[in-house]
Order: sequence, then C-alpha cells, then structure tokens
Amino acid sequence: MVPSLIEFTTSSNPPNSEPQIKLSPSIQTVVDEIHKENPKLSPLIQQFYQPMQARVDPPLESIWVYTALTFRSRNHPKGDILDRIAAAKDLFQLLSSCSAPCGCSKSVALLAPVVRLVYDVVLDLFKRELGLKKEKKVMKEVKNLVGVILGFISVCCSSRDSGQEDPLIDSSSGWSFSGLSCVWLNRDENVRNLLPLVGEEVIGGLSERDGDVNYLAGVVIAEVFLLRLCLNCKAGTSGEELETELRTWAIGSITGFQNVYVFEVLLRMLLEKTLPVTSLLSSEDEVLLRKVLYDAIILVEYSFLNPEKAIHISAEHMKIIAMRRLILAHEAVEYYRAHGDQRRSISYTTAFSGSQLYSQIVKWVKNQIPVEDSSVKSEGTSPKALIKWLLNLERQGFLAFGDSILKYHSLDMSKPPASKLDSNEVDEDPIFYIDNKRRGEHTDDGKVNEYISAAFLAAANTMTSMEKRGKKRKGENSESEEESSLSDEDSE
Repeated sequence: MVPSLIEFTTSSNPPNSEPQIKLSPSIQTVVDEIHKENPKLSPLIQQFYQPMQARVDPPLESIWVYTALTFRSRNHPKGDILDRIAAAKDLFQLLSSCSAPCGCSKSVALLAPVVRLVYDVVLDLFKRELGLKKEKKVMKEVKNLVGVILGFISVCCSSRDSGQEDPLIDSSSGWSFSGLSCVWLNRDENVRNLLPLVGEEVIGGLSERDGDVNYLAGVVIAEVFLLRLCLNCKAGTSGEELETELRTWAIGSITGFQNVYVFEVLLRMLLEKTLPVTSLLSSEDEVLLRKVLYDAIILVEYSFLNPEKAIHISAEHMKIIAMRRLILAHEAVEYYRAHGDQRRSISYTTAFSGSQLYSQIVKWVKNQIPVEDSSVKSEGTSPKALIKWLLNLERQGFLAFGDSILKYHSLDMSKPPASKLDSNEVDEDPIFYIDNKRRGEHTDDGKVNEYISAAFLAAANTMTSMEKRGKKRKGENSESEEESSLSDEDSE
C-alpha cells in the first residue's frame, strides 16, 4: 500500500514557512494523482521545479518529487534489460545534476531510487537466462554503472562537510521519508521496495530517526556496497582467492568511506539472521559474504570510529554503536567456536581484547559508576566476559549506557546465533590495522586517495603473508594452549 500523508504542520521558522506551506499541498496533489488508475503527472512538474530553483540548497521534498515526475514522464522502455540500465543511468544523471547545490549526504540519500533500479536489473541478470553474449554485455554495463555510482559516493564522502548536515526532511513540511517514497513506488509497494537491500533491522533504524539525512545516506551507500560485492561474487574467481579479493575490497572501501553511518548500517545488517542478499546470491555465497563482512567489521581498527574524532556524532550515538559492535563480536566468536573453527574464534577474541573498543567501553563504565575501581573490573577481556560483566552491573542497578544492553539486540549467552556459516579453517590472527588518526583532520583529495590506496595494498600484503605463514605454521601444542587459555577466560 502506498504510504499516506502524515499530519501537516506549519513551520515555526518565518523565512521558510511560506515555501513549505505551498510545497506540501502540491505533494498531496501528486499523491492523489498516483492513486488514480491512469495518473497524469507531467503537468505537475513545474510546481516542483520552481521551489527547487528558488533555494541554494533545495529541500529533498522538491528534488525528489520533481525528479520522480520528470523521470516518469519520459516513459523509458521497460522490456529489455539493457533499456532498463539506460533508464537507471538517465535517472542517476537527473538526480545528481539536481542535487549538485546540495550537501553531500543529501546528494547520496537522493540516489535511493537509482539503487532500486540497479537492484532490479541485477536480480534479472542473476535469475534469467539471457544467453552468454548478452549476459556478458549486461554484466559489463551494470558493473560500470555501479562503479560510477561508487565514484560519485567517494567524492561525496571525501568532502569536509560529509556527515555534518541538517535533517533530511524539514519537520515543518509534514512529510516523512516513508510518505515521500510513494512518488517512486507502485500502488501496492512500500518503503521496503524502495530499499531492497536492507532488512528489518535497518528499516527500524530509519523509523527511529525519520528525517536523518546522514543515516539514509549511510543506508544507500551500504546498498551500493553490497551490490558491488554481489556482482564480484558472480563474476569473480572462487574459493579462497575470491574471499581474499572481497575482503580486501570491503576493508579498503570502508576505510575510504570514513563514514560512521555506513558502518552502523553494516552492523545492523550483520546482527540479522541472514544478510539481505538472499534474493541475489545462493546460501553458500551469502555465507561467504557474511564471513568477509565479519572480518572487515571485527578485525579492523578504523580511526573514524574513535569518539574523539567523530565529533559530529553524539556521545550517546557512539555508545549505541559500541554496544552493537560488542554484541556482534560475541556472536561471531561463539558461532565459530561452536562449529570448531577455533582459529577464527581466537582471532576475533584477540582482536577485540586488544582493540580500542574494549578499552573505550571499560572507560565509559568507570566514568559513570561511582564505585571503587577494584569493583568495576571485568573478569576477562573477551566479548562474552565483557557482556556478562555489563549484565551483572545491570542486575546491581547500574545502567552504564542508559538502557539495558539487551535493548540493542536479543542475547542468548548459552547458544550460538542461528546463522548458517560453515566452519572452514582460516589462518590465525588475520588482523588488519588501518589507522590515520595521526594525520590532519583535513587533507586534500590526492593525499586521501594515496592513503586509501596504501590501505588496500597493506590489507592485500597482510593477507598474502598470513596465508603463507598459515601453510608453514607448526607447533599445534602452543595453539592448543592458547585456545584453552581463552576458553578459561570466557568461563569466568
């Protein structure tokens, strides 16, 4: 069902109140027209073109409705898959040109309808028999388009004002994101159809922070990120080589984005039972992708997650992200331990124990609970030990993070998560360390690109050396002793 208009309110800001009052009834006219069997939307285009041109930084409402009406009026052919790729390119050009005066996060958030079109193309590419020649051509075209979109996103992420903008939708307009999404959807669709590569956890985040341009931009970036990984799964190599390629690209991309919101969206995705790619990939490829993302999220120290550097993110928001990171690390460790992959389990535990995340959580707790330091002490440094410590403090009445840790994700401390990951062995300690916190806060594009390239190379070299070391490694007795030590720590 098409989302409906929420209660209309007028602006309390005099300079903006008149344009918003004019804008909302126009959007209502569009919604009324969309409900008709044969909507005639072209005459409405001018109503949204004028308010879009009247402001230096146009509201998302006017850009989205104007571009939706303009795109619909062009009547692109929909039968052939190559025509649909051409339509997606046209929409990308239209949206990117109309958003040129806008801030970076708004420019990225506006691309949600383009990503949906590309997703539909990829879905058909993976499911339909197109013939070898045409399939190669379509794959090349869609990979190029995804590459162009990622390039646009990279430029936006490298901007100094990225992630520091105003809310997506002015509350005075009376419209929510789900309400506005109807201009891109059919009569029987909802916001989940506009964002096909996210699950309920991420949609829930949108509902919690409706109007947050930064979070929506993070969702869009995460969708494009997943699309690229899915395309690489289908068109790339196989086995360990493919896993290495995907991991290297994922780590380099997250480092390049330098975006807390993208990281948060990926966290939310991994906390669900399955990744939102099951419509595109087989269960085996979904397992591979989850392993790659676990490594990229858990094993890497990203300096942009340092609370002292993420000054545009509230302290409470950073604490929520920290809690989700802690829970994800616990779930990953417990799963691999239960399935006999002790090396990976140890790697995750070791990475967490020596991470800034662990020390930051302990510091937050000690700063908020007025007791002696000897009482505020975790009985171990693994994710499980730290969670048990926090839950024990909660039972004593100390809510170190304002809410119970269980608010952020349901926890079963006795059973592993219900995922379907396999238990192939991996090398011990595959830890990447990417950190630019000693660099200046602002760098030019050349230096940023140089640093990102170096990060890619470092990750690749680290993985290569680890694989060689793993093949030659001996001394199983010392490894068994380390596993036993960590198991004892968790049992405390």
